Amino acid sequence: MLTVTEAAAEAITALTAQQGAEESGLRFALQSMENEGAQLALSVAPAPEDGDRVVGTDNGAKVFLEPQAAALLDDKVLDVQQDETGDVAFAVLPQQSL
Repeated sequence: MLTVTEAAAEAITALTAQQGAEESGLRFALQSMENEGAQLALSVAPAPEDGDRVVGTDNGAKVFLEPQAAALLDDKVLDVQQDETGDVAFAVLPQQSL
């Protein structure tokens, strides 16, 4: 199952707070599947859609995964990274083996 880091959960909470709905979350959906890999669409959604898998965090942040996106992200970690200009972006990383 997708793991959400504490930093990513804080970023999700900040984004969804702007929506004003308690049930809102960050939603991943499969946009296209190509030879080089999958293209995922990322959006802030007011609620999960039918069939979405919901991943919750300890601080209340929610991630909604469309079924095909859930399969692709099953062994991944959602984190945030800062670029050289200071902008923050979500990053999907492989889970580290223990």
